[in-house]
Amino acid sequence: MFLGAFTPKFFEQVPIGQADEGVRCRLCPHRCALRGGAAGICGVRSGEGGGSLPFYGRVSSIAVDPIEKKPLFHYRPGESILSVGFSGCNLHCPFCQNWRISQTTETAGSFVSPEELVAKALALGLEQIAYTYSEPLVHAEYLIDCMTLARSHGIANVLVTNGCVNGEAAGEIIPLADAANIDLKCFSSRTYRKVLGGSLSAVKDFIKASAANIHTELTTLVVPGFNDSVEEIDLCVDFIASVSCEIPWHISACHPAYKVKTPPTKAETILGIKKRAGKKLLYRYTGNIKDDDNDTVCLNCGYVLIRRNGYVVKTPGLAKKIENDGKYRCRRCGAVLPVKY
Repeated sequence: MFLGAFTPKFFEQVPIGQADEGVRCRLCPHRCALRGGAAGICGVRSGEGGGSLPFYGRVSSIAVDPIEKKPLFHYRPGESILSVGFSGCNLHCPFCQNWRISQTTETAGSFVSPEELVAKALALGLEQIAYTYSEPLVHAEYLIDCMTLARSHGIANVLVTNGCVNGEAAGEIIPLADAANIDLKCFSSRTYRKVLGGSLSAVKDFIKASAANIHTELTTLVVPGFNDSVEEIDLCVDFIASVSCEIPWHISACHPAYKVKTPPTKAETILGIKKRAGKKLLYRYTGNIKDDDNDTVCLNCGYVLIRRNGYVVKTPGLAKKIENDGKYRCRRCGAVLPVKY
């Protein structure tokens, strides 16, 4: 058994006599007061026994995916990744596409130890693991154990997350990751708080910390009437550009799910956002619509570096990294590329 297994972190005791005496979870901005062993907003962190992890290692789904499905377009393109999912989430997005596992802990699952997860990746010959599907960060202790063990075996760690955690947890988890795709759901603090049940400030801080340390890509699910106004989109674009204009931004259409029954986001809306964002962001990609222009091209000479047809990926213009500087270059003109392996 991995030595770190089942060791609770990110809990603190609230002094006796205070109004919310008991245990407080300090993982995310909710800072849930867990009285009498109750679970927090995420549903998977408990105050029992001074802070416990009843869903440690409880995996709701495990599969082999194309890495582009995360989505990651500039990290190890064309490779497969072992994806592991969980139950629970600290946000309650009314348009959640994975609500059957994120908004309940009743989903069937099975225990998978860090050793078993890493062994499965090794047996399949996979060099990367994604923590994904629902919200992995609410299982921070399991992530830390798995990611530490995976790294010791030369396996890369990929986070697919809403990024809504406090700085303490971010400071422990980001250094163990190699790449991340983070949701930027909108750019209104009030909407994050009132509608999603989260904190835009925490998400922005997580994005900045991730981009400063590991390969980072962002995703925005465009929901009609929620975040599709020109003003909202421009705020998202301005923030991303302020971090780095080279961050790939995935702009995805919403399809009716969970509490949202409106028609799917129109393809022309997604394509219009992609075009408008091109004034400030170098790499924009669309999701959940048909788009024949999701290739990655060299910005210096226009040569196609990565050609995508759904999840069929080819890399005609991607040269192997140059030993002198460890960077990948365009096969035609030799320009340094924003692609990581």
